[in-house]
Amino acid sequence: MNGNTLELRSLTKRFGGVTAIDSLSLTVEPGQVTALIGPNGAGKTTAINLISGFLTPNEGDILFDGARINDVAMHQRATAGIARTYQTPQITPGLSVLENVMLGAHKEGRFRLLDGLMRPGLLMQEQMRLRELAEQALDLVGVEQKFYLRQGADMAYGIQRAIELARLIVQKAGFLLLDEPAAGLNHFETAQVASFVRARADEGRAVLLVEHDMDMVMQISDRIAVLNFGRLIAHGTPEEVRANPSVIEAYLGVEDEDEDTAT
Repeated sequence: MNGNTLELRSLTKRFGGVTAIDSLSLTVEPGQVTALIGPNGAGKTTAINLISGFLTPNEGDILFDGARINDVAMHQRATAGIARTYQTPQITPGLSVLENVMLGAHKEGRFRLLDGLMRPGLLMQEQMRLRELAEQALDLVGVEQKFYLRQGADMAYGIQRAIELARLIVQKAGFLLLDEPAAGLNHFETAQVASFVRARADEGRAVLLVEHDMDMVMQISDRIAVLNFGRLIAHGTPEEVRANPSVIEAYLGVEDEDEDTAT
């Protein structure tokens, strides 16, 4: 799997008089897990929303494989290879577990709607192929086959998280943007997510991980970037960050709540 490189150059985002992201420069390389951590309100979710295209920066640049994407729409970034999860699992009501995962495989579709109308057999073949991709992804994240045809919105929280991860797999994206994928999970489920994230990087993808579970972050990350009040206060290996006095004072010594706001 070929990953994609993301580079932030002096990225700044303001909401009125509040600077949520302040001159952030960071590079996320293929084959690595780069964790973005910091206290509640540090700007982590704002950074993710800027990268995914939900927000537009006031200053600075976002480069994806060297190309500036500041003004590229969210769906175009997804097509280019940026896939993300959310703090709250995004499950489409009325669709089964399998269908929710198949939604992520839209890029794999080979035929246009007109092709399906003119040659319905092709559409059937296409659906079978995408279904197979979704089944393989669900198996990889540990969702049992007996759940495939059940309503995704009715599933337990842990399975909904797994649905999102399976959807990442079928998207075949080279850059994964993970917003607290272990939030609300038990110890066993967190270990599964940690293994999943590490494996995706080992396949060659670039992973930017926002996560409050410091045991998980320290275990699987190659690099860790620490935000505080929107500014980057440390960046290095887990060992370097763990020993950084500024990080200890700002974050590691304080237990914080899940970040629910844009800042």
